[in-house]
Amino acid sequence: MSDLHQTPLHALHLSLGAKMVPFAGYAMPVQYLMGVLQEHLHTRTKAGLFDVSHMGQVRVAGADYPSAAAALERLIPVDVVDLPENRQRYGFLTNDAGGIRDDLMLANRDDHVFVVVNAACKADDIAYMTAELSDVTVTEITDRALLALQGPAAQAVLSALDARAADMRFMDVATLTLAGAECWVSRSGYTGEDGYEISVPADQAEALAKALLAHEDVAPIGLGARDSLRLEAGLCLYGHDIDTGTNPAEAALGWAIQKVRRTGGARASGFVGADVILPALGNAARKRVGLLPQGRAPMREGVPLFASKDATTQIGTITSGGFGPTVGAPIAMGYLPKDQSTIGTTVWGELRGKRLPLTVAAMPFTPANFKR
Repeated sequence: MSDLHQTPLHALHLSLGAKMVPFAGYAMPVQYLMGVLQEHLHTRTKAGLFDVSHMGQVRVAGADYPSAAAALERLIPVDVVDLPENRQRYGFLTNDAGGIRDDLMLANRDDHVFVVVNAACKADDIAYMTAELSDVTVTEITDRALLALQGPAAQAVLSALDARAADMRFMDVATLTLAGAECWVSRSGYTGEDGYEISVPADQAEALAKALLAHEDVAPIGLGARDSLRLEAGLCLYGHDIDTGTNPAEAALGWAIQKVRRTGGARASGFVGADVILPALGNAARKRVGLLPQGRAPMREGVPLFASKDATTQIGTITSGGFGPTVGAPIAMGYLPKDQSTIGTTVWGELRGKRLPLTVAAMPFTPANFKR
């Protein structure tokens, strides 16, 4: 643990009784005294505060926003150019084989694109963007922390610090003053709940976190509940559900590629891997699906899937799985052949040498509560 990076909230985590674990090169809280189950349920019913400062914050700037956005579109198959000012969008970096280098969030911040990338990929992402986008400036932001406030009480909590938070819609971005700090705030998150992600100067992060935690509805939440929340929301975890060998079409992420970037669109193609990704949209041979194990035994990442109890040929694999506290049952997601991916189809997972049935199910497993 002594060799790991620490976020600006490290001391606060320890004071709150967090259990710290290595994660993407950082010492991160996996849970607090409340425990993973109660942290999960607290976020679903009130509000949870997450430290996500390990993620990469990046500024991509050119002569103006359109020039920076046009440059990024060479690497990202989504509509960056037409994104309205102070709006955010989900996207991903792709490779020549049509795989996903990383998934990310990007925002139009008037004169530049603000990008948030995954912690485990940020060094490679920044080096890649810097090398490939010589016509713009790619700058890692290292003097800010990143917090996420998630749950149905998030609006009331944050708007008590800056009333403008209540006016934001899902995927809006704004600069707010929170506990005296100038913060870059998006109304977004990765739990399926309403909430905000907050970029705050590192030296003011602890004061802001304490101000948020002072509210009776807010509790600190660790990585354990963050994972079960995003799984219930049917959201991919990079390095597990998607990776460099996953085509966005088979990952059920085609919705993130807007019409303008698709075949026949005004700015179709022109991105890395387009010749593989665009033909696969609607035609992928395999598909990421939701799965409900029958019974009470969770099936986790790596469990092989079969078409029948006695089949000898593996047809798929679970990529994420565990117990869904809101659902009250085991849940999972994984990949199956297109002809086995219809909702209601029964497949079999091999768990400790025994075949157990699962049902293909719709995602998300629990309804999303974003503010539209």
